[in-house]
Amino acid sequence: MSDYATTHSSTITLEGARKARGHMTQSRIRLSLIVALLLFGVVGARLINIANTEVAENNSGHERPALTATRPEILDRNGRQLAVDIQVPSLFAEPRRIVDVDEAVDALAAELPNMDRKLLRERLDGDEGFVWLQRELTPQQKDRILRLGIPGVDFVTESRRFYPGGAVASHILGAVNVDNVGIAGIERHLDGKDVALLQELGLARNRSLQPVNLSIDLRVQHIMHNQLADALVRYQAIAAAGVMMNVQTGEIVALASLPDFDPNEPATALEEGRLNRITAGKFELGSVFKTMTMAATLDSGLVQITDRFDATKPVRFGRYSIGDFHGKKRVLSVPEIYKYSSNIGTIKMMQMIGKDSYRRFLGKMGFEGAPVIELPERTSAQIADSFSEVSAATASFGHGFSVTPLQLVTAISALVNGGNFIEPTLFPRDEITALSSSKQVVSERTSNYIRYLMRLNSLEGSGRKASPDGYRVGGKTGTAEKVVDGRYSSEKSLAVFASAFPMDAPKYAMVILVDEPKRENEKSGRTAAWNAGEVTGRIIEKVAPMLGVMPNQDPEIDARLVPAELRQLGDI
Repeated sequence: MSDYATTHSSTITLEGARKARGHMTQSRIRLSLIVALLLFGVVGARLINIANTEVAENNSGHERPALTATRPEILDRNGRQLAVDIQVPSLFAEPRRIVDVDEAVDALAAELPNMDRKLLRERLDGDEGFVWLQRELTPQQKDRILRLGIPGVDFVTESRRFYPGGAVASHILGAVNVDNVGIAGIERHLDGKDVALLQELGLARNRSLQPVNLSIDLRVQHIMHNQLADALVRYQAIAAAGVMMNVQTGEIVALASLPDFDPNEPATALEEGRLNRITAGKFELGSVFKTMTMAATLDSGLVQITDRFDATKPVRFGRYSIGDFHGKKRVLSVPEIYKYSSNIGTIKMMQMIGKDSYRRFLGKMGFEGAPVIELPERTSAQIADSFSEVSAATASFGHGFSVTPLQLVTAISALVNGGNFIEPTLFPRDEITALSSSKQVVSERTSNYIRYLMRLNSLEGSGRKASPDGYRVGGKTGTAEKVVDGRYSSEKSLAVFASAFPMDAPKYAMVILVDEPKRENEKSGRTAAWNAGEVTGRIIEKVAPMLGVMPNQDPEIDARLVPAELRQLGDI
């Protein structure tokens, strides 16, 4: 055979193969489309069947099947119930079947005294096939209305959300509306995920969905909530809030903000002051930010833990000057600057790295934008893109910008856990997963310095009231004057305590806020040590054993936290 014939034959063969493959591909596509259409047809028929079952006329006088979609049970990390569905009767009418509207209105109004008679008449006096009269009644109300025997009036069973703990975890859980749709908190977050899809497909009706576990420990949550409630009374405060985070995993173990609300009565969330102050509130947090300044300067290498700074005179900026609250008026070492909460020393340390480097460090520590968390109720930090010399000075001790408490506890966690910034979560997460998505923000050596300084402040400084014996707590106070009519008020302040424990092997970080506290008695003070600090100590003393942190008063534990450089100098 000639070369031309061979080539021509090969071409015909290749073209035939291509055509055969093309026909096969088209056949597969047609088959896939037919299968998909069949599946959609089955789902559609099922949905129509469900809808018809729920709205079809029922002449038997018996209760109708469940109408609203169910939601997954929400549990804490140990399997304790946080939110469950319960079945409740809801009253409806078919106006076209009502025989005597006046008689029906009189009878129903007697059993439902809170329902407007005019509205009730309007709903019954029509030709509709279905109208709601009242949702979520009690079984006793249902029984009494059934005994009235009114034609065209009947019940359906609906799923109602029930929160066994009431307000204890309200700002975490959020709430649902009368149709069992999430409107706030984790409930709303879940609706943005698989739950909403299942409900849309009709696959979440009268069925048990897979339970959802949160990272919250309900035991710790109860204690934090109770202590914050006590703080409102004890210090006559307008609000109090707290959050505890696992520093190794980013798991939120407890989160509470008071005043709060009862998710069983969602309307209470609309009352004044019920916002989640941990994620949706932003504040000037005061001297707790000296911990950030210490970390920024020590991590830069431009400041050493053995350095000393002159704190004898206020720092001047033109006609303004910044001094210390209880000044020592002498040269202070770095540990003393932290222990005595010296504004002068903190400013001079910050100036060693410069305003721009300090601003970049705050950004690296997460103090920009909104905190990362599964809750929809979040607000963004209010911080300038760049600092002037004066604004950098005030920022070094926590004034002139506002952040959320969740951002603070996340940053504190990173500073004590070896330097790893781990985003917080309300769902269980192990250490390996957390570490794989973390970022190193300071060195391990800097982390060791911060652990030492925080522990020192709890032993000898303003954190003494927050350190129950043996639990190796470390922390820093912050008392920030609030802005009233554009000026800082000496009468109104926000008290903050940021802590971690146990400092020899940190597991948990916590931030406690007490808003506008008063003196507990004539002998006590109004600064953070006297309120937020004491609340912190009471919480830790109760929850630490639950979390596996046992007291240990061995003095060698604290001795090992002292940096080698200071031990060599004998400057401890």
